[in-house]
Amino acid sequence: MDTEAVRSFVRAAELGQLQQAADELGVTQQAVSKRIAALERDLDVRLFTRTARGVELTLDGQAFLPHARDVVAGVDRAVAAIRPGSRALRIDVLGLRTAQAVVLHDYWRSHPEITLDVVTLRVDDPRAAVAAVQAGDVDASFRSVTDPTTLPRDVRMIHAFDSPLELLVGPRHPLAGARTLTPARLRGHRIWVPGIAPRSEWADFYDQLATDFDLRIDAAGPHFGDEVLLDILADSADVATVVGSRDRYLWPANHDLRRIPIVRPTLAYPLSLLLPRANPHPGLRAVLDHVASLAPLPTPTWRPSWAPAT
Repeated sequence: MDTEAVRSFVRAAELGQLQQAADELGVTQQAVSKRIAALERDLDVRLFTRTARGVELTLDGQAFLPHARDVVAGVDRAVAAIRPGSRALRIDVLGLRTAQAVVLHDYWRSHPEITLDVVTLRVDDPRAAVAAVQAGDVDASFRSVTDPTTLPRDVRMIHAFDSPLELLVGPRHPLAGARTLTPARLRGHRIWVPGIAPRSEWADFYDQLATDFDLRIDAAGPHFGDEVLLDILADSADVATVVGSRDRYLWPANHDLRRIPIVRPTLAYPLSLLLPRANPHPGLRAVLDHVASLAPLPTPTWRPSWAPAT
């Protein structure tokens, strides 16, 4: 069934005039007449009778009208669901406890009128996130491609914000009493980051971090989830991990875990945003303005060599 013919029928029925319906739809009266005639042939009924004042619905037309309105409304909703600017802004984050999700939540709390759809693509390779942006599955993705020369021409990567690292330890760890820590004080300590995925951006990040500061980053073993990791840290006298300062972690009070800022230099995880080069969702501008307003990091700051320029 031609949905534009159904739309023409609905407007003609509501206005009682083919010419007025044509003016609203931006077509000629002849086009509206042809659409309705074709619809009547498809349905094998007469929908209108012509009068000196315009058109009036037949009994069949009256029966068809409420269903035709539903068809038109359904088509409009379907188009709105995929048209940038009229549908929710869809942004991919690494996880709902990550700094990206926390910052987006802060943005939404300040702008509750914004329709925002926060999703998590279950992919480790940033090339899969790039493909999702290309396909329009998401409007933007908080992912970094550590070799920007591999980006396709229709996707660009921009700096969003930096997430300073903190050391997370249990109360028995020898560094637990420190208020701040320099990278030099972390040398020789086991920093456990289980489940680092090959070819992921965080694999490249931790490789360069370990090399530049001579740190012991241990990725051994599967990652059974944050709760298991926090339980292990609470009981350990020698295992630590690193987390972003805005990352959200919750643990029982008796765990007594400590989050200790790393300074001189601040170790920053760069968070980038992948988005289409042409016709990005108009809602992205306000999100970019929000992340640009975040407080700058303490200096000096270390960022990996592949981090986009701020």
